[in-house]
Amino acid sequence: MNKGPVSQFIMHHYRHFNAAALVDAAKGYEAHLDAGGKMMVTLAGAMSTGELGVSLAEMIRQGKVDIISCTGANLEEDIMNLVAHNHYVRLPNYRDLTPKEERDLLDKGLNRVTDTCIPEEEAFRKIQQHIEKIWKDAEAAGERYFPHEYMYKLLLSGVMEADYEIDPKDSWMMAAAERNLPIVVPGWEDSTMGNIFASYCIKQELNASTMKSGIEYMVWLSEWYRNNSGGKGVGFFQIGGGIAGDFPICVVPMMYQDLEWEDVPFWGYFCQISDSTTSYGSYSGAVPNEKITWGKLDIDTPKYIIESDATIVAPLIFAYLLGW
Repeated sequence: MNKGPVSQFIMHHYRHFNAAALVDAAKGYEAHLDAGGKMMVTLAGAMSTGELGVSLAEMIRQGKVDIISCTGANLEEDIMNLVAHNHYVRLPNYRDLTPKEERDLLDKGLNRVTDTCIPEEEAFRKIQQHIEKIWKDAEAAGERYFPHEYMYKLLLSGVMEADYEIDPKDSWMMAAAERNLPIVVPGWEDSTMGNIFASYCIKQELNASTMKSGIEYMVWLSEWYRNNSGGKGVGFFQIGGGIAGDFPICVVPMMYQDLEWEDVPFWGYFCQISDSTTSYGSYSGAVPNEKITWGKLDIDTPKYIIESDATIVAPLIFAYLLGW
């Protein structure tokens, strides 16, 4: 693929240290795909509110992402940005806010993520009125789905199209829904929509069983991995730390050690973008070699760690892969 000016800049200037690791990881990702491998991308933190969809959506459309693992927050916040973007409030001086100013934001229905406030009424409630109906219709029909499948139903129904405040091509969830991209959402319950769903269960308006569980996600992932890990295998591109990465990477040792399936390939590529302090025993700070001892990576698995801010690094790597 011919590389555009962003890629050319990276290759010319990023020669050492974390910069060089970025280039190496991007080239390794590209080589993995070129050899017929597949790639999982995991999204931690608030990457959706950081508008990673501007580059990730195109990665999905071009088939450079085969499966995503993300937090419940990232699943919903991309859709919130889609329908409430114009009501978001940016606070460049967020480090200087006093507790009183933080409380004032709460009273205004503005929930802050670093320098960006999500407008509760325009974002959470706009989605709630539609997703509630989808949940209840499923339960009435005796159907059960995963959290991301309900979100796909919401997006593909078109009921919120009149509310879009950004170009939908910049929504990674829209791109994923259109491709029916596999998604795993561990710990969905701690998201806003998870809390709302729980509130309906407490009010006895919904049954918890209408939502498929994290264990069911793991069972499903084991089947998907076995069906897709032939040849070059499945790579693991981890943006940040936390459960979005911890949960899916364990599917390999679970099958190899707990199920005693000895024909399970290790992950075929590994890269983590993290600003966590390097520390053995820490999921987010452990160097990739530690994962060998846990049956996740093999000796010759290509391994990269970029110790930097994922909001800066991930779009640059995606730009390289897209030839920008």
